[in-house]
Amino acid sequence: MKKLAFALAIGAAATAATVEAQTFPTSDPVIRKMWDEGMGQGSQAYRLAQTLMDSIGPRLNGSPGHHNAMDWVLKKYAEWGIPARKEQYGTWRSWRRGRTHVDLIAPRFRTLEGTMLAWSPGTKGAVEGPVVVLPDLPDSAAYDNWLKGMKGRFIATSFAEPTCRPDEKWEELARPLTVQRMRAERDSARRAFQQRMRKAGRGLNARLEAAGVAGILSSNWSAGWGVNKVFSTNNERTPALDLSCEDYGLVFRLAENNQGPRLRLDADAEFLGEKPIFNVVGEIKGSEKPDEYVVLSAHLDSWDSSSGATDNGTGTIMMMEAMRILKATYPNPKRSIVVGHWAGEEQGLVGSGAFATDHPEVVNGLQAAFNQDNGTWRIDYIRMQGYTQAGEHFGRWMSLIPNDITDNIRLDIPGVPETGGSDHMSFICRGAPGFRLQSHYPEYRQYTWHTNRDTFDKIVMDDLRNNATLAAMLAYAASEDPERVGREQRVMPPNSQGQPGRWPGCGNVRRATTN
Repeated sequence: MKKLAFALAIGAAATAATVEAQTFPTSDPVIRKMWDEGMGQGSQAYRLAQTLMDSIGPRLNGSPGHHNAMDWVLKKYAEWGIPARKEQYGTWRSWRRGRTHVDLIAPRFRTLEGTMLAWSPGTKGAVEGPVVVLPDLPDSAAYDNWLKGMKGRFIATSFAEPTCRPDEKWEELARPLTVQRMRAERDSARRAFQQRMRKAGRGLNARLEAAGVAGILSSNWSAGWGVNKVFSTNNERTPALDLSCEDYGLVFRLAENNQGPRLRLDADAEFLGEKPIFNVVGEIKGSEKPDEYVVLSAHLDSWDSSSGATDNGTGTIMMMEAMRILKATYPNPKRSIVVGHWAGEEQGLVGSGAFATDHPEVVNGLQAAFNQDNGTWRIDYIRMQGYTQAGEHFGRWMSLIPNDITDNIRLDIPGVPETGGSDHMSFICRGAPGFRLQSHYPEYRQYTWHTNRDTFDKIVMDDLRNNATLAAMLAYAASEDPERVGREQRVMPPNSQGQPGRWPGCGNVRRATTN
């Protein structure tokens, strides 16, 4: 696979004139205006990000917070003179998160770090009960018999990590033999607990709920200091609770050693019914080729155990700010420039898939879609997604952009199309050129992706300004390009079984919670 690191050389000259000449390799006046607007005092990235992440907060699909965010995005576009609208594509179950307060009350007192999983029932007042670890029993029938005595108890259903210290710290500070022993013991204990879960049988949560347990405890540690991934539950009556790695381990060990742990849980939540769900779509109409489109793409929904800052508040602000820059510096684009703030990405690219289904004219007329959905660091990698002619276009587009922005970006030519990922896939699976503007992934995956620590403070504002300016410049260059991006696809490499590879297909679009 051919990989191209696209960088414009920066010399060592110290004079301001030389640096200026290197920073702006072209004399394109629109690019210059975009730089001043996006990277200078005109930037609104901080103010927008602080409002979205701190004041509006998390945006669980269909929740009141999500709807508040949609209304706020529409208001900002109206202020900037950019036509925008909400497009209903279906309905989704709406749920309001309230407080989660959980205390260890025996054998000693400690307020625990815990939160309900998304769409969990609440408690309707405080409830108390003992903690019981899922036991090691012979088979599903034995578990069903055990469940008859579990009413009013909190059941611990996850493996308890023996250490909540990240592996990289063990490797840095412990002796190699100590690291080896820790990993061997942990792996053995994890396999044993996984075997216990398999023997418990399918539908364990539903069976626990039917048995009348007080709550279901879990912990999904993200292998970093203080970080858990927090997802959702289908429970209808029984609260499902995530506890931090440390606190889950505490109550697990107390129960396992017969030291009588009891919890008090006060969890407030409200199911609001199946409600209309929307994408927010804005557009600056093309002056010469209005039926050809450049799409800026990011999902507005998030998980809600924290603020949804880097997944995908930063992508949202990046595309909002890019549209503001475009309106201020390039108000009459050649091609139409559309921005999509999608709903339901976390439930399977639902909103973008519905948009692509409902707007074949955009898919058929697509010049390029630029999607961003990971983290806060500078964009450093763009895959051509298997489109054999895309690299030529990106080469021209990026030659217009200051090397302060492009010097760390690697283009993967021709690349291969992803098979999952994010909302650019809703275009790729239909054979239209969609591209991911990707930031550094490993740190994002460990510390902020779907975690309880995805908060405003994780944003690197210089990089957010950089990325928003890049998106505006790419949209401008793609709009002005005299040629359409070709849709010719590479010959796909064999899959892991040695069979001929296939271009990814589109799944069915979910238009409601239950379908």
